[in-house]
Amino acid sequence: MTAHLSLVRPLARPSRASRASRASGASLPPPAPDQGRRALLLALLLTAVFLVALPEPLVHARTTADSTSHAGGRGGGSPRQYGDGDGTFGRNVTGSGRVALTDPAPGRSWPVGGPAGVLRRFQPPPTTWAPGHRGVDLVAAPDIEVRAAAPGVVVFSGVVAGRPVLTVSHSGSGTPPLRTTYMPVNGSVPVGTTVTAGQPIGRLATVAGHCGESCLHWGLLRGSRYLDPLALLGNGTARLLPLRSGS
Repeated sequence: MTAHLSLVRPLARPSRASRASRASGASLPPPAPDQGRRALLLALLLTAVFLVALPEPLVHARTTADSTSHAGGRGGGSPRQYGDGDGTFGRNVTGSGRVALTDPAPGRSWPVGGPAGVLRRFQPPPTTWAPGHRGVDLVAAPDIEVRAAAPGVVVFSGVVAGRPVLTVSHSGSGTPPLRTTYMPVNGSVPVGTTVTAGQPIGRLATVAGHCGESCLHWGLLRGSRYLDPLALLGNGTARLLPLRSGS
């Protein structure tokens, strides 16, 4: 009996590390599910309140203002500015709205003919390389005299892609300055010549053009962007007309 009792050993006491772990709460049970959901809902609520308090984005406000200022068409909207009434022209020549055919304002001139001679109007391409009509075609007989549409300086007179072209740069028209192009035209004034509106600058060449009949292709650019040449003929504002399919 004595030998049997001697084999029973006392229970081991918990170690110091185990007691420290229990004291620090490492073995505490996880929080109840309701407490976790409440914390998440509170965080979402605070985020929503913060976002609502933010001001309206500036980009959105600017886009709204631009779309309002460019609204146009029959019976409504303000006319879009194309010219200037302060002695300098063309600073506000932007966009591609349909311009009404009118007599030219002082200091402007039809290159040939007049409003009745417009064969094909400006049709801007949707993208840089897409099809379109990057200018205005005017009825013109071969060898007819071609005039400068506005005052400026002749900056180019030569052959491009087999056709003679003349270009006039118009100072005081913004940055970069506007340029008018005339094709196919054999220049009669040298490069660097200052010209006035209506001054003869060349004669229509007899080379085959892109028109079904003889015509002058008249273009307008600011930098590399094509604009409507008819905008130059206005007296400060250009009335927009609705675009018609096939015109």
